[in-house]
Amino acid sequence: MEAELLFVGGTIRTGDSARRVSDALAVAGGRVVALGDAARALESARTEVVDLAGGALLPSFGDGHVHPLMAGLEMRGAKIRDCDSIDEVVREVRRWADANPDAECIFGEGVSPTLAPGGLFDAHWLDDVVRDRPVVLRTMDYHTAWVNSAALRSAGLTRDTPDPVGGEIVRTADGELLGTLREWGAINPVLALLPEVTLHDGVDSLAAASKMLAAAGITWVQDAWTELDDVEIWLATAEGGRLSTRVNLAFRATPESWKADLPAFVEARQKVAERGGDTVRAETVKFFADGVIEAGTAALLAPYSDCPHSHGISNWTTDELGRVAAEVDRLGFQIHIHAIGDAGVRMALDAIEYVDRCNGPRDRRATIAHLQLVDGDDLDRFESLGVIANFQPLWAQLDPLMTELTIPRIGVDRGELQYRIGSLAERGARVAFGSDWPITAHEPIKGIATAIHRQTSAGVPSEGWLPRERVGLDWALATYSAGIAYQGFEENSWGRLLPGMRADMIQLPVDPRHLASSKELSDLVVSRTWLAGKRVH
Repeated sequence: MEAELLFVGGTIRTGDSARRVSDALAVAGGRVVALGDAARALESARTEVVDLAGGALLPSFGDGHVHPLMAGLEMRGAKIRDCDSIDEVVREVRRWADANPDAECIFGEGVSPTLAPGGLFDAHWLDDVVRDRPVVLRTMDYHTAWVNSAALRSAGLTRDTPDPVGGEIVRTADGELLGTLREWGAINPVLALLPEVTLHDGVDSLAAASKMLAAAGITWVQDAWTELDDVEIWLATAEGGRLSTRVNLAFRATPESWKADLPAFVEARQKVAERGGDTVRAETVKFFADGVIEAGTAALLAPYSDCPHSHGISNWTTDELGRVAAEVDRLGFQIHIHAIGDAGVRMALDAIEYVDRCNGPRDRRATIAHLQLVDGDDLDRFESLGVIANFQPLWAQLDPLMTELTIPRIGVDRGELQYRIGSLAERGARVAFGSDWPITAHEPIKGIATAIHRQTSAGVPSEGWLPRERVGLDWALATYSAGIAYQGFEENSWGRLLPGMRADMIQLPVDPRHLASSKELSDLVVSRTWLAGKRVH
């Protein structure tokens, strides 16, 4: 055997506890075939030698909870995600509306809920610049919409419209609609106003997003919200050779439509199996247990501190979620549950425990994502139930969202129990990381830096926020690679650089162990990415 690729001149971090470091690695047939002296012995005249130039080669990253198609489609609308004020958002909406005079609806994604007092947006702010067409903007968490009066009229929403199941239509003191809609029950009518996504637009958007993920060192993703209409976009992108990552799709189950949707999920899974090759799979079903704390819609065990009559919104009852999860599990799908509040997390754990009792033990690797608040009584249940805790580590910092909205809503005591990554790791729970992009930045390096230091980009606080929940560098790196490979039932294929494993790898310009500060690590940029030995960035 001869090596097709030989990596030398730097540190090879294998991600394996038995052999953490090597100084050479050989690749053939898309797989790692040797390390160290054995790798150098496979060099031939035809071998491409890659000089790491003092940098490091690591297992590639995965993303255990991300929305690539959503991220790609976001690029088509008004560029509001980086706006720092309401005035700036409104100017961008006006600019986009003027540049797109034929657009029937003006749309944009990613406005920060911290820009409006209490996260409450007024329709009249948008009416001042666009009155003749609907404007539909979603906040960065996608759980709140800010709309103008034309959008409210077009969606048929009036002061007499009752709050829907699973949603809130925010009103002024005199009962008029403010222009803020929370959660899917309230948002869906205005989402129906958005322009239809063509196959061409979808493929171009997804290909662009996939390229961005590869540039961040990501080679496998769990798409965490797939509508049935999205499947053809994924397959067409893969068949056109425009996917730079592998993917597992998660179909979204809702209380209103799950019975009718389950046969369609099975049919779509089969279509993906026939056409997706080794690039696209569809093995998961996604549930939303609750909403988000900053909008007051995450389900809490105790009432919100700023709204004592409210425990948030539970999208399912515990019994119903358990029954549906059991049906999904019987069909062989993996369970993936969004749960942010401590009541939402408990509901998710109770449902998974019911599935175990109902369907019997098996290696199901049910996953709960986000886990902003986990009650102390529930911490040990992750390990005992074999549940994967999928955290978004970039969220574990004292940013404005945390200081201006989250902590005022839940109070200081609960505020100090957020994102208990270290606590679950100490208990032996399986942990995987994700970004939830485009909700927040997709680069794993930024999340890893936050998990280690629990600081903002400015290094605040100096000792780290809730430092007992900090984790080490090696553990954080592994959780963004091998941890996600395990979540995807692919731990024997990638996530470590050992002979026989797929050559999914990244090159960094320096060994991350040599970087002392959070900012140095967070600013680190991936030099190159390989997917099965093929360079995709």
